[in-house]
Amino acid sequence: MSFVPIQEILAGKCEGKQISVRGWIFRKRESKKTIFLLVRDATGTIQSIVKEGTPAWREAQKITIESSVTLDGVVRKDERAPGGYEIPTQQMSIIGLAETFPITKDQSPEFLRNVRHLWLRSRKMNLIMRIRSEVLGQIHCFFRKNGFIEISPPMFITSACEGGSTLFSTKYFNNDLFMTQSAQLYSEVLIYSLEKVYTCAPSFRAEKSRTIRHLCEYWHVEPEWAFADMDDVMSVEEDLVSYVCQTIVNQCSQELEELGVNTERLLEVQKPFPRITYREAIERLQKRGFDIKWGEDMGYDEEKVLAEEFKEPFFVFDYPREIKAFYCKTYKDQPEIAMSVDMLVPKVGELTTGGAREDDKDKLIKRIQDSGLRVDDYNWYIDLRRYGTVPHVGFGLGVERLIMWMLNLDNIMDAIPFPRTPRRFFP
Repeated sequence: MSFVPIQEILAGKCEGKQISVRGWIFRKRESKKTIFLLVRDATGTIQSIVKEGTPAWREAQKITIESSVTLDGVVRKDERAPGGYEIPTQQMSIIGLAETFPITKDQSPEFLRNVRHLWLRSRKMNLIMRIRSEVLGQIHCFFRKNGFIEISPPMFITSACEGGSTLFSTKYFNNDLFMTQSAQLYSEVLIYSLEKVYTCAPSFRAEKSRTIRHLCEYWHVEPEWAFADMDDVMSVEEDLVSYVCQTIVNQCSQELEELGVNTERLLEVQKPFPRITYREAIERLQKRGFDIKWGEDMGYDEEKVLAEEFKEPFFVFDYPREIKAFYCKTYKDQPEIAMSVDMLVPKVGELTTGGAREDDKDKLIKRIQDSGLRVDDYNWYIDLRRYGTVPHVGFGLGVERLIMWMLNLDNIMDAIPFPRTPRRFFP
């Protein structure tokens, strides 16, 4: 038997035709002689009408929310029906009769996260996951169009990239290892062979932050490339974010419309993005009443206020060396300043972090020591500077933060199928 996707019916391709549909019961409403069913599949939702006396009547009486079914009927147009079409159903078969669906009783955010395995069936999550898939696909498309080679970094690591305080430790046979915070150090290895590389893989941060933008496990896009400088970093970031916004509007117009996303806002995301220095950012914040001094890191509250001023993606660059990681390159005439840049966006704050990597062996060793790390743990990384070092750059972008900002989601947990936070690790 051939089944028709509901999306084809709603597109007007099946009017007057005898068709078969399979899916799940989304809604049910009964009167004495008619039962109205909303049936959903992966592509959409359509109304089915079952009349008393038809072969489908007995099954329709038994059917429950989220039961899986097949049904047959002739499609007809009806402006009163959701989507403008309906199926007067003659035959219906129950595949799996559902017990009482718990989400019909409680739809509080906390409960929906407790039953995430069921909430992912909702239309909202269906749409977000479709867009997420397209975002990931377009990210891959962007890098491959621009000559980047995808690589596969390890998930188990022996030493920190972003700081030991945010590492998840794990037992690896008889050794203690950690879950990766970033692919960057390993990506740098490959630029000496492939020159332009990128990864799109999970990263893990043991941060106890409980803001709307933090996850302990998230998908991390990280390009690294050789023979490049700070302007190159910001240019590629602008190109990537603009490209994703433009293509998602074109590829997911229906999903965006159904989610109520302002697509004009996304279409307006075009380079060049505004740029301010870290010093300028601190001065702006001080004028807004923030008690923050040069040399202190900005948190979510500070980033959010800055982003509200710009109302579009923008860069903050040239951070103090002491608040950036050991691998950040510094200026020869200003050794206290790191060649580091963050892209910030409204509501989310920091979307990307990147910059130039220290390519001088002796300076790198000194920075590792000053950061309280063991040089022996990074000998393999230092080797990259011993044998044919080159100026190189890279950045990291959080996929879930990008999706949260693009879709104007209330919480980053809705941008990933199964969120992991300090308090949430089930299901």
